[in-house]
Amino acid sequence: MNNNKKQGRYERIYNQLKELLVKTDDHYARMSTIIAVLHHKVDYFFWTGFYFLKNDKLIVGQYQGAVACQELKKDTGVCWAGINQQKSIVVADVEKFPGHIACDSRSKSEIVIPLKNKTGDIIGVLDVDSNEYNSFDEIDEQQLTKILELIYL
Repeated sequence: MNNNKKQGRYERIYNQLKELLVKTDDHYARMSTIIAVLHHKVDYFFWTGFYFLKNDKLIVGQYQGAVACQELKKDTGVCWAGINQQKSIVVADVEKFPGHIACDSRSKSEIVIPLKNKTGDIIGVLDVDSNEYNSFDEIDEQQLTKILELIYL
């Protein structure tokens, strides 16, 4: 998908979510809606979900796609890299990422965006996998970060 088409798709998704999310102030309901819309509107999203920090563990939350790993081993994989480095991580080929956790062998590329609460503390990550290599770029990173800001409006 070319960059203009991708940017346009994200803008439409953002506007749709902005309208949908005003119907509740519950952040878990908002997260569920975000995951459902993203997963069904972006054709290269194979698995779309949240992992939350709980008692020094990353535990799966709302998601769409194949059955997920329920808990991710501490300091291992792309999700923990996003937490530990406090930044988004884009991986073109997950097999080349040191310590990658293969919840589903069909996943080929991945993006992780830190999820922050109202006070700016990281409480987890948005994790998106694709079953194609090189699916994610700076447009995905910027737009997904922007979409996550809708959770706590």
